[in-house]
Amino acid sequence: MIRVSVLYPNEKGKKFDFDYYVHKHMALAERLLGPAGLVRAEVDKSADANSPFVAVGHLYFNSIEDFQNGFFVHAPEFGADLVNYTDTIPQMQISEIIK
Repeated sequence: MIRVSVLYPNEKGKKFDFDYYVHKHMALAERLLGPAGLVRAEVDKSADANSPFVAVGHLYFNSIEDFQNGFFVHAPEFGADLVNYTDTIPQMQISEIIK
């Protein structure tokens, strides 16, 4: 199984709309990526104002191929929606879950 983590930097003066992200953006991700094999999605909210990331979205897939087949088709839609909830530039980490 793999986990795709999208990390949103905690930068002074930048916005992050959790309500929009959780209820609209992640719903979009689940709708578009579900047919490609999305297993589940999670959202982390920083509990510490000094954390390097204000939020992290996690997407779980059975394989890297499932992720690639779904994500890259819809990347323009995800990118266009970004401005609706943040003005930061997210980072992405793709991890193999080994335990």
